[in-house]
Amino acid sequence: MRVTDMFLALPLVPLLLVLVMLFRDKVAAIIGPELGAFTLIVMAIGITSWMQTARIVRGVVLTLKEREYVLAARSIGTPPRRIILRHILPNVVSPVMVAATLGIADAIITESVLSFLGLGFPPDFPTWGRLLFDGLQYMQLYPVRVIWPGLAISLTVLSVNYIGDGLRDALDPRIRGR
Repeated sequence: MRVTDMFLALPLVPLLLVLVMLFRDKVAAIIGPELGAFTLIVMAIGITSWMQTARIVRGVVLTLKEREYVLAARSIGTPPRRIILRHILPNVVSPVMVAATLGIADAIITESVLSFLGLGFPPDFPTWGRLLFDGLQYMQLYPVRVIWPGLAISLTVLSVNYIGDGLRDALDPRIRGR
């Protein structure tokens, strides 16, 4: 967890900006400009977004392993594999789903920020961040060119969060019996 804490201490957007600036041309030369930009952004966001989920999973597992039903299962001689599969994992799924959907929403916003700053996908590839960047110079005359992409980003992030909330309610073993 110390490595996780070290990665959490790094600011995300400047780190992504440095990664994109360092490796964009090298990856584009290997697999092409469009696929290279997509691969680099997905890998960079994926590499920098696992830490929050790891902390959540660790905290939930440490809490669950001290619960009475886990201690009772251990005291009657249940193998650790069965304890993990039967007692720990069903209770970890709910927080992981919420963390995953929040991570997806965060990835959408991060990609939009990178594209808005001009370091995302190539200019001929339309993304919401690129649409915001292109509409920025016309914002005084045509505010709709900025409002619609911003609204699309907001609604998408909100809907992903609602989906995660619904999945949490559906998969939570404590709520399932009600």
